[in-house]
Amino acid sequence: MDWTLLFQLVLNGLIVGTLYGVVGMSFVLVYKASQVVNFAQGEFLLIGAWVCWWLLTQWQLPFWAGFLLTLAFMTVFGIVLQVVVLRPLIGEPVISVIMATIGLSIFFQALMKWMFGVFAQPFPPIFPADRVEIFGLQVQTAYLLSLGISIVIMAGFAWFFTASKHGLAMRATAFDQQVAQSLGVSVPKVFAMSWAISAMVSAVAGVVVGVVNGASSGLSAYGIKVFPAVILGGLDSIVGAVLGGLIVGVLENLAQYLDAQWLNWGNMVQVAPFYALILILLVKPYGLFGTRNIERV
Repeated sequence: MDWTLLFQLVLNGLIVGTLYGVVGMSFVLVYKASQVVNFAQGEFLLIGAWVCWWLLTQWQLPFWAGFLLTLAFMTVFGIVLQVVVLRPLIGEPVISVIMATIGLSIFFQALMKWMFGVFAQPFPPIFPADRVEIFGLQVQTAYLLSLGISIVIMAGFAWFFTASKHGLAMRATAFDQQVAQSLGVSVPKVFAMSWAISAMVSAVAGVVVGVVNGASSGLSAYGIKVFPAVILGGLDSIVGAVLGGLIVGVLENLAQYLDAQWLNWGNMVQVAPFYALILILLVKPYGLFGTRNIERV
């Protein structure tokens, strides 16, 4: 047994898992505010990566400036998307909104391919070294950056939902929209804010993955990749999204290790999270931290 490789993969899984957790929180944020699963979440990563790549390559901006401009653009993009496309659907059946997000996913994938092509484009060199050594293990510098940013985002979410006025309004809206509106909360503004934050946070993940692997249409697959983590942790739980992301990140890397060392099946990295999802849902249908809905029939 190659213990060095095992520890390397577990470390990589924990770091990538924090990134999954951040994207998972974006899923949960939209769901808690509007009871809608956003199937265009992966496209937020894709758009964020391409916008940052364009700013760095075409405008020759330093990375920090391009990154901050990308976050600002994605915040405005999320607001505009919610106001123009999704706000007219308020009051319609949830399935109508879900189908709209699926349509947006297809549209944005096609638009990005038309604008930037179908081939992966590498980011300009950003860090002096692509990898750093930690306790004898090699770690991508971009993933270390993502780890720090992810921890800051998670701490920001914790403060936002417990101490800020807007965060409390969002929690009230998630609990009961009619009650929140009767207390003076603007539900449409809460929806727009949730989509803006979701788009901005997803763009962070898109830029990090783009720096490592290049900007390409394959980034949109991260939306489906993170979905098992969200369901595993609980679709309405921020803590569950973080824990689910860590579990899926480690599972993927352990599956890669088992497959390379003994199984030689070739696709365990792709299917292991879904096997874990099925097993968890058999025991806890609402996920590890999801709220159990009790309805009278």
